[in-house]
Amino acid sequence: CHSARARELLKKGKAAVFRYHPFTIILKEREGGDTQPIQVKIDPGSKITGVTLVGDFKNGKKVIWGAEIHHRGQSIKKALDTRRGVRRSRRNRKIRYRIARFDNRKRSKGWLPPSLISRVENILTWIKRIRRFSPITGISLELVRFDTQKLQDPEINGIEYQRGTLYGYEIKEYLLEKWGRKCVYCGKENVPLEIEHIVPKSKGGSDRISNLTLACHECNQKKGNQSIEEFLTNNPERLKQIKSESKRPLKDTAALNATRWYIFNQLRGNSLTAGKEELPIEVGTGGRTKYNRETQNYPKKHWIDAACVGESGQNVQIEPDMQVLEIKAMGHGMRRMCFVDKYGFPKSYRPKERTYMGYKTGDIVLAVIPKGKNMGIHIGRIAIRHRPSFLLNGVGDVHPKYLTLLQKNDGYGYQIS
Repeated sequence: CHSARARELLKKGKAAVFRYHPFTIILKEREGGDTQPIQVKIDPGSKITGVTLVGDFKNGKKVIWGAEIHHRGQSIKKALDTRRGVRRSRRNRKIRYRIARFDNRKRSKGWLPPSLISRVENILTWIKRIRRFSPITGISLELVRFDTQKLQDPEINGIEYQRGTLYGYEIKEYLLEKWGRKCVYCGKENVPLEIEHIVPKSKGGSDRISNLTLACHECNQKKGNQSIEEFLTNNPERLKQIKSESKRPLKDTAALNATRWYIFNQLRGNSLTAGKEELPIEVGTGGRTKYNRETQNYPKKHWIDAACVGESGQNVQIEPDMQVLEIKAMGHGMRRMCFVDKYGFPKSYRPKERTYMGYKTGDIVLAVIPKGKNMGIHIGRIAIRHRPSFLLNGVGDVHPKYLTLLQKNDGYGYQIS
């Protein structure tokens, strides 16, 4: 419901706060009732995933809630690299002659590395939560970032498929990701980029994706009909880089698409139903998402991309001043039993207790501080110490006696943007 309506219900005592992030109220005197169809739409990304709720009202489709989930895949990979290095160093010192076991193990079908599994679990967790908080009637997912078959073989389904409504969007979006959204010849960023043939068509070049790159208008005109060797005669390093990059296979794209297929299979299975009926799933490509966003003149943001996923994203209303919830995956702490120095030797043990005076790092609290430089009312996330002095986000040291628990740690940090 509208924020004003929610305030009125809370003020009259007809509703209560169910959860603070995302802010959710629960009605006290009503069960069931008619609701509008609501679709949860997801745009999975490597670092940030966009999520929106789109309601189908009488006057059209409208975004009623938006969020961006910030993943921690890079920190997981870094932690695993550190752990592997320390373990190998330790075992080389103590059991250097033991036969290696890592080279005769088979991975199960559908295996994904922990950094990708973390991203998948973040998305599935929030879909489960959203289903608890809202009467969802459908799911829309950007299933593949790029149509790789179409990129490799433009004639896969005939000229109509190649020159359809989305012609150029799949290719352009892929090239933007591959070449870092900058001109390959001069390195300019934040300028209009044009698709450029590495080997000119007049000299036998094809339209295959391996022969395409991106260039600014000035470089594109300057290169003209020259071969890339002629154009970059005085810059052999850049020439070598472009040639090696152009032949890079689509394995990175395939890996990203595999992650999205994993999410799709989980959504389609019984893992999220929990006694509820299985929801219909709409899928779309990254090219379709970009086409929908550009035709509606919306800016490039992850949650807006989520709203524009699939055919249902062709005509979606978005409030220009809409607030978005930034959700950052924080984890639940470390598994290590002790801290180690740079050589991998133990230097101190970690305390076993993860709570102190009933609080845990990551809890969201209300702080009413009656005196001192931080006097006032504050709401935020705390980090505990094993002494009566906690660290409140944005405030500093706070005594636990001034705190009231609002929401327990759920592994995520929250911020309104």
